[in-house]
Amino acid sequence: MTESRKQPLSIKFYWDIGSTNSYFAFHLLRSIAKEFGALIEYVPLNLGYVFRHHNYVLNEEPKAKLKNRGIDLQRWARKYDLPFKVPEDFPIKTSAALRGSLVMRRFGLEEAYIEKLFSTYWEDNDSSIKAADGLIPLVTELEVSQPEFTSMINSEEIRQEFIALTQLALSKGIFGAPTMVVDEEIYWGKDRFDFIRDHLVRLAG
Repeated sequence: MTESRKQPLSIKFYWDIGSTNSYFAFHLLRSIAKEFGALIEYVPLNLGYVFRHHNYVLNEEPKAKLKNRGIDLQRWARKYDLPFKVPEDFPIKTSAALRGSLVMRRFGLEEAYIEKLFSTYWEDNDSSIKAADGLIPLVTELEVSQPEFTSMINSEEIRQEFIALTQLALSKGIFGAPTMVVDEEIYWGKDRFDFIRDHLVRLAG
């Protein structure tokens, strides 16, 4: 890193628990961030709202493409030795789980919460996380009290923050998840990490 760069490198990570590719990106991004000493800024994105904004419907894509996507996800799971499997209950509503990350940010437990969230849904086939009550076991494992979490996740402050983050993302040209942003440059998808690494190398000098 050059002497002129005093601030640590930063990567914005726009994610949604309902995004298969966000699961893989979450695991792959952290090793790159560690390699460069970069900070990850996690930004929950209401992907359903973004899709509706762009009049995009995932399940209306060609059946052959959807079938191949499922096969390709298993390739990624094998390549990176991740216990990924598509849950029986898919897709699900994700707003509560995403708002939960904003609550856990206030306790300094955002990343730990997101890790548990991805594991519960994409590895353990547990869709209970689609409701606020289903998130309680995750947050209590992280030693956050149920009453405090429940109060905060349903608060107007958290709801408005989540809405504002999604609207801000749209205004910046974010159209899907996962999206990584480095130095204002957008990288969309779980297969862009070679380009992200190149960008971080340039920034590191």
